[in-house]
Amino acid sequence: MESAVLEKNATVRPTGFFPGIRLGVSLLFLANGFAAGSWAPKIPEFAQRLALGESALGVMIMIFGIGSLLMMPVAGAMVARLGSGRISLMSGFALMPMLLLITLSPGWLSAAVAMFLFGGFIGAMDVAMNANAVAVEKAMHRAIMSSCHAFWSLGGLLGAGIGGYLIEVLGIFGHAVLVTVVIGLLIAATWPVLYRHDAPEASVDGGKEKLRLPATPLPWLIGLIALFSMIPEGAMLDWSALYLKNELGAPLAVSGFAYAAFSLTMAAMRFAGDLVRDRFGPVRTLRASAALGMIGLFIAGVAPTTTVALIGFAIAGIGIANMSPIIYSAAGSIPGVPSGIGLSVVTTLGYSGILFAPSIIGFIAAHAGLGTVFMAMPLLALTVLALSHLVRHAERK
Repeated sequence: MESAVLEKNATVRPTGFFPGIRLGVSLLFLANGFAAGSWAPKIPEFAQRLALGESALGVMIMIFGIGSLLMMPVAGAMVARLGSGRISLMSGFALMPMLLLITLSPGWLSAAVAMFLFGGFIGAMDVAMNANAVAVEKAMHRAIMSSCHAFWSLGGLLGAGIGGYLIEVLGIFGHAVLVTVVIGLLIAATWPVLYRHDAPEASVDGGKEKLRLPATPLPWLIGLIALFSMIPEGAMLDWSALYLKNELGAPLAVSGFAYAAFSLTMAAMRFAGDLVRDRFGPVRTLRASAALGMIGLFIAGVAPTTTVALIGFAIAGIGIANMSPIIYSAAGSIPGVPSGIGLSVVTTLGYSGILFAPSIIGFIAAHAGLGTVFMAMPLLALTVLALSHLVRHAERK
C-alpha cells in the first residue's frame, strides 16, 4: 500500500519537484533555528528585566521545556491526521509572534505563559518539520537530514549572531518586531514549495497497531544516545551568552557570539555531514564527533578569556554537528520497528535533554558556576561512545 501511495504522489509532482520540496523543508528548519537563536541574546535582558536569578531563570527555561514536550505528541498526532506539511505551516505561523509576546510580558506570570507557548510551538514545529524531512527523503530516495539540520544551525547562527547588535541598535521591542517579520516571511516563502503528499505511517497497512511503543530495547538505547548528545546543545542555547557576560565579562553585543560560534561550525559540518558519514560510516563518524565535542566543551569551561571560550565553543560545534542527524537516521532504520515509532521514541528522549537539562544546569550553576558546568559536560560523551555501535543502522547501502 505504501508503494501505491508513493506512485500516486509521483503522478502529481511538478517539474522541479525535488529542488522545490528540498527548499521548502530547508526553509522550515531555517525559520525554526532563527527563532531559537534569536532567543539566546535576549536572555540576559529577560533575566534582568524580571529580576530573575540563575535558579529562577532555570525555572523559566523548564517551563519552556514543558511546553515543548507537551506539544510534541500533540503535533505528532496532528501530523498523522493532516500531514506534516500542513502542521509545519500552522505551527510555524503560530511560532512567529512568540518572541514579541515574551518581550511585552510585564511580569513573571505572563512571561511564564509566553515561555510555555514559545516552547510549545518550537516543539510542535520541530516534530512536523522533521517528519516532513523524512517524507522528502523517501520521495527523493536520498538522505537530506544533515543538510536540513544545517539550515537550522544557520538560522540559529543568524539569530544569535546579529541579535545582540540589533538589540543595541533597535532596542528590545524593535528586535522582537524584526524577528517576527523575518519568521513570517520565511514561512510564507515555504508555502508554495512545501511537500504535502506524505501519507501518515500509522494509517498504512496497520491501523492503530503501529502506534504502540516498541518492546525491543534498541530504540530506547538509541534514545539514550540522543539524550546525552543533545544536552550540550540545550546548554549552549540557554547558558552560553550568560556565561560570557557574567563570568568572562563580555559585553552584551559579544555575549551572543558564543552560540553564534557554535552554530557557525555546526552549520558548516552539517552541510558536509552526509558526505562524511558515507566516507567513514555512521559509527566512526559518531565516535569522532563525540570526541571533538568533549574537547571543545572542556576548552570553553576552563577558558581564561572570551576569545578562548569562543574557540572552544566553535570546536564543540564541529563535534556535535552530525551526532543528531546520525542518531535520527539510525532511529528510522531499526529492523522490525516502524520508522515513525522509532523516531518518536528517540526524538522525545533526545529533546528531553535539550529542554530540561538547561534548567537543571541553572540550579547547578548557582552554586558551582557555569564554567564548571561546561568543563564537566564532556563526561556525558562517555555514554555516547559506549553505545555508539548501535547507530550502525544509519548505514546507507
